[in-house]
Amino acid sequence: MHRLLDILASGIHDTKNQLFSAESLIAMSEAKHRIDLSEVRYAIELAANRLSRTLTAYQLMRHNARLAIVPSIVADLCAEVALAQKHHLASRGITLSIDCQALDDWPLDRDLVTDMLNNAVQNAGQAARHKIRLSAIEQGDELILRVEDDGPGFGTIPPTSGTGLILAEKLAVLHVRQKRHGSLHLSNGGALGGACFELRLP
Repeated sequence: MHRLLDILASGIHDTKNQLFSAESLIAMSEAKHRIDLSEVRYAIELAANRLSRTLTAYQLMRHNARLAIVPSIVADLCAEVALAQKHHLASRGITLSIDCQALDDWPLDRDLVTDMLNNAVQNAGQAARHKIRLSAIEQGDELILRVEDDGPGFGTIPPTSGTGLILAEKLAVLHVRQKRHGSLHLSNGGALGGACFELRLP
């Protein structure tokens, strides 16, 4: 069984690399013909990143690998997500606001957490009417990261990334500090009235 999973993982890895190659070719065509294919490139990058996320989770669970926990500036992390998502959201008429009240650094796997937040913002972008809010706050001994939108909420539209949410939940739990585990919570009625994705890290 493990051998079969390793073969499938290898195939996913190759497919991810081919997608990135396709994105490079499209970028070259844009420059050569002076056309805007940014949304096509975004879709390819989104697919490739989701494959990367699947591979990362597989490696962590299959080989009991440890997260790369390092102190990370939370404000920088939020700014990175905003930079990655704002152009695409703006093209759809959606604004992304940042409310980072966590001023210190926090021990976490920066790449994985950034990826989880990017995925959450992308999902929110499928449902939001006009606004998405990314916030961060320290509450007691937890860092709480929220992605909220002004859409209809969970359960009222078809899921856009069930696999991404399942992986996010499992990766959140792998964040452990003083025997406390991270967690993921989904709810409706957030600050903007729609869905709320809440990541809690110890």
